Amino acid sequence: MSQDSLKPVYDDQVNEEAYKRGSQYKWTKARKADYERDGSHDQAPPEKRVKYETTPLTDEHGKPVEKEPRLPKRKVAVMIGYCGTGYHGMQYNPPNPTIEAELFKAFVDAGAISKANSNDLKKNGFMRAARTDKGVHAGGNLISLKMIIEDPQILKKINENLPETIRVWDIKRVNKAFDCRKMCSSRWYEYLLPTYSLIGPKPGSALYKTLEDGRTKLPGMLDDDQESKEFWAGVEEEASKMFDEKELSAIRSYIPPPRDEFTGTEDLYLKVKKYKQLENVHRRRYRISQEKLQKFRSTMEQYLGAHNFHNFTLGKDFKESSSIRYMKEIKVSEPFVIGEAETEWVSIKIHGQSFMLHQIRKMISMATLIARCGCPVERISQAYGAQKLNIPKAPALGLLLESPVFEGYNTRLEKFGYKPIEFVNYQDEMDRFKLKHIYDKIYKEEVDENVFNAFFSYIDNFDKVTGAKGEETVDKVGTSVQKSVFEFLSAEGIHPTEVTKETEKNAILSSNSLLNNSQDMSNESAQKEDNKESSSL
Repeated sequence: MSQDSLKPVYDDQVNEEAYKRGSQYKWTKARKADYERDGSHDQAPPEKRVKYETTPLTDEHGKPVEKEPRLPKRKVAVMIGYCGTGYHGMQYNPPNPTIEAELFKAFVDAGAISKANSNDLKKNGFMRAARTDKGVHAGGNLISLKMIIEDPQILKKINENLPETIRVWDIKRVNKAFDCRKMCSSRWYEYLLPTYSLIGPKPGSALYKTLEDGRTKLPGMLDDDQESKEFWAGVEEEASKMFDEKELSAIRSYIPPPRDEFTGTEDLYLKVKKYKQLENVHRRRYRISQEKLQKFRSTMEQYLGAHNFHNFTLGKDFKESSSIRYMKEIKVSEPFVIGEAETEWVSIKIHGQSFMLHQIRKMISMATLIARCGCPVERISQAYGAQKLNIPKAPALGLLLESPVFEGYNTRLEKFGYKPIEFVNYQDEMDRFKLKHIYDKIYKEEVDENVFNAFFSYIDNFDKVTGAKGEETVDKVGTSVQKSVFEFLSAEGIHPTEVTKETEKNAILSSNSLLNNSQDMSNESAQKEDNKESSSL
């Protein structure tokens, strides 16, 4: 019997063609190409030699670029801050202007990246800790890559090649295994909210009528919001001095004409405009009470811990484990007045392990709606259940990334003699930058465009649009049919579903297990790289 016949045969053995489609084959082929490209393949027989056509690097005029002397590249973490106005987000996306495009160009111009590597971010291992969307700002964000940092003035040179709305706070050496996206343990976000957003719905609006009907049917279920009543009474008192009852009635029932017929000179429209200006003046004068502020704080605290946030994003189902997210800390500041219009604001800071698309904006929106409608703060727990609920997104204007956190990985960096990544060391610089280039833009745009007033007026008056009720179909029945946000905010609220707290608890435990396993795998991979690096130190 031959030796070959003794070899076991497996039905699931990968054949040669399948192997060639795999990543291991591609890596082996790439290493072979590198070996052959470096000249050592000249020793091979002529028939096995590989010919390569190389395209010389040229400048903008098509002239060959002289080769630069090769300088060592180091793996670094670059701590940055930026104003997102005018940019199509953080991530490199040519031909659109992005934060990464500005940074990459500045690195090349400052000599931190060679011209030979200036045509592709991947050559430098470019990665960001958090990807911000169009127009979103960051007091602190971080990118990791390989850079030439021999020049002691490199940080200064990079900032000189950047617009003043983008700053590099520091450049820190990190170990080879460092991946800023994977090693980021949590993130801090900030949201700026004008306090007038917490005033109850305007009398006569659709949401106001829903709340009043609920107060009649179920007395005591919703707060008796005396503060909002006094606010709107003040507006009406002043309006009655400017317009007679007939004019006020016409103003309240005004419906704008079609766009092609609108001139902006109609007498009634001018009166409506004047009335809205009066409302805006009162909103700017509004100063929130401690009682209402505490209600909002208590509402935000309902997000702390691990919950199923499937209703706070898009395209997520209740049963998906990735819908579970963990909020570590939430802070709502004392009110502060700022800007020429003297509008009162609060700063909301949210520290979470991770976030989904639109999650923070929907969290802010829901908490604000509960506070302004007088619902019990515990009602937020209903939004974690299986019932599908449409939650509108708060304006993107107030959102900014405060900073990523590398708490868990800093101990590993210190182990190899690198300094920890902590944005708190640059807090003064970051605060000055945010005040000049981020906060002022937010304040000015809110005053010029009345962004938050437009958002809440839209919510209050268009139930059929913003809180559209889903209809049962063959595929969608029961909790999968979307409920209106108006139903959620009413005195009755949405009906409890068959899904119990125990079901959500099991989903959370399952999700935490997946998160821990994922983290363990990431740490194991990083540890292998650390061991390699440790042996070379």
